Amino acid sequence: MQATVHDFDPASESGRLVTDEGVLIPFDGEAFATSGLLALRPGQRLTVTVAATDDGTVSATSLRLEHVAVVPEP
Repeated sequence: MQATVHDFDPASESGRLVTDEGVLIPFDGEAFATSGLLALRPGQRLTVTVAATDDGTVSATSLRLEHVAVVPEP
């Protein structure tokens, strides 16, 4: 799924994403650490994997930068 960075705390390396449907999804420092990214900024588009916990809450477990290829016109 794709989502946009809503907020990011560099100290804890955690934050929240907002889906295209407007749902806030938290992520923790572990999800950020496995991404290989150095920082995030609000508005940045990501591809994310989410998982539900036993109590039914959803959080992001994997973050990747969303790459968009731009091909110049000839």
